[in-house]
Amino acid sequence: MSGVENRRFIDGPYARLAALACFAGSIAVLVYIHRDDLFPSPPQPIAQKDDAFGHCYRDGIASIDKMLAEKTISGEQAKLFRLRAEARCRAQAGSAGGPPPRDMPGLPAVR
Repeated sequence: MSGVENRRFIDGPYARLAALACFAGSIAVLVYIHRDDLFPSPPQPIAQKDDAFGHCYRDGIASIDKMLAEKTISGEQAKLFRLRAEARCRAQAGSAGGPPPRDMPGLPAVR
């Protein structure tokens, strides 16, 4: 006897193929669950050019960027000022819509 007849299924090639299929399946499930993290959609524009919010927000961000470039404010202050500029412009424009887009340029990503 060569020992092949005494070998169990768990030690054979079909068991290894089954393990490989389970591994590939679990990787596929993880990729599917995290598809938005792995392949994010392109960011949507904040506003149209003739939009009151967009005009106010662009002006506010430009002045904040200028102060940051002149080193008048720190990076943390700039983030805070951007959030406040957005709130001020939303209040002035009267847009009581939902929350702002998740990926706004110049702001940290919200998770």
